[in-house]
Amino acid sequence: MDYSTTSASEIVKHISTGELSAVDCTQQYLTQIEKQNESLNAFLIVEGEEALETASKIDEQIAAGKSPGPLAGLPIAIKDGICTTGLRTSAGSRMLENFEPPYDATVVERLRDAGAIVIGKTNMDEFAMGSSTENSYFGPTRNPWSSDRVPGGSSGGSAACVSADIAPAALGSDTGGSIRQPAAFCGITGLKPTYGRVSRFGLIAYASSLDQIGPMGRSAEDCARIMNVIGGHDPKDSTSANVESPDYLATLEEPLSGVRIGVCREHFNEGLDSEVESAVKEAIATLTALGAEIVDIHLPQTANAVPAYYVIAPCEASSNLARFDGVRYTMREPAENLEQMYCKTRAEGFGPEVKRRIMLGTFALSSGYYDAYYVNASKVRRLIKQDFDQAFESVDMILGPTTPTPAFKIGEHSQDPLAMYLADIYTVSANLAGIPGISIPCGFSNAGLPIGLQLQAAAFNEDILLRTAHQFQQQTDWHSRRPTQ
Repeated sequence: MDYSTTSASEIVKHISTGELSAVDCTQQYLTQIEKQNESLNAFLIVEGEEALETASKIDEQIAAGKSPGPLAGLPIAIKDGICTTGLRTSAGSRMLENFEPPYDATVVERLRDAGAIVIGKTNMDEFAMGSSTENSYFGPTRNPWSSDRVPGGSSGGSAACVSADIAPAALGSDTGGSIRQPAAFCGITGLKPTYGRVSRFGLIAYASSLDQIGPMGRSAEDCARIMNVIGGHDPKDSTSANVESPDYLATLEEPLSGVRIGVCREHFNEGLDSEVESAVKEAIATLTALGAEIVDIHLPQTANAVPAYYVIAPCEASSNLARFDGVRYTMREPAENLEQMYCKTRAEGFGPEVKRRIMLGTFALSSGYYDAYYVNASKVRRLIKQDFDQAFESVDMILGPTTPTPAFKIGEHSQDPLAMYLADIYTVSANLAGIPGISIPCGFSNAGLPIGLQLQAAAFNEDILLRTAHQFQQQTDWHSRRPTQ
């Protein structure tokens, strides 16, 4: 039987009962990777031999009556900005093309402890800076629904591999929409947890006050299952919230009667594609039929989110990426003296978009400009959070499109950074406010491209997002559709 199109939750159930062997499941995915990855470029590294060895041990444990963990035998892909012991972690950059971390990120450690099988590292925009996975040093990833389209970014490789059924689930990271936007473009489910809900220890930092690791899968149930493993306090991460993590699977079947969902008028302004708007409005009707109450709300700072984000994130990137200088674990260009080595290494090691954001951030932090840019952007950030706080006094969630358009063509925005940045217009606010957000499929364009619906909730309320997404997916089949090519 072919299990390569089976959801992560079903795989775990079948392996736990002995109906499916972990080795057979892993081999099926490795076979699919071999068939499809050359054209997709979703995986940068595949851990075939090691994955099969781990799968064999899991089968032995199950045969002996032991429980290898709640994700026993589940193959999972890891974004290449998340550290894996002895397995190259490049963050999509030439700067780290030979870097092999001496430790696992906390999320990877927790996945392995739960019995999951790491099958490889996925492509991404360099240092997570991008919305299309075109900025990778290792070449762009292609959207499984249309090979001339981007898969979104920066977690484009993770989204594409789940969409194409060459991995049942994946981890991504989200700084301004980098889980949700590619999930929307590729027709899968992606959750950005609350800032601090999932440990960032072992995540190569882009913007430390915004970055968050999260799950990507076929369904809300898949994401809930993975969140049960990766969520929770981590003393190795100073920004990790010491808040109890609930059982996200336990509440999925609770009905939506009485749940209040806010619809923000600012999310339906000029620039929103008419097909996206229509799909989102149909999703509202579905949720209403499920018992949810729809409430009109106002988020007045929405228009200022992208400008604030593209000051704050580059400022933090300027600081975080200063460590990549050729002295320790990065590539190094030969030079006659130390200063020349710094200059040549950073000039050759970073791509154009990373250089652009470093320069923007360095300028905004420089003497005479710090107050005008970074301080003012931080004030706007506080006002954005205030908008959400006020909204969540009257509603349980906020609904809207994940992206203003379906996936755009490869190269379409390459020479227009502003147009690329505006692809994040509906997603960056959640990162600035530190709240959770999820993207789920809610329709298709006339060209056959997936459309994503975004739900956002107050901090540490991932459970209501997953529950609502699951109830929606019980009534629709958008999440179960597969690319034909």
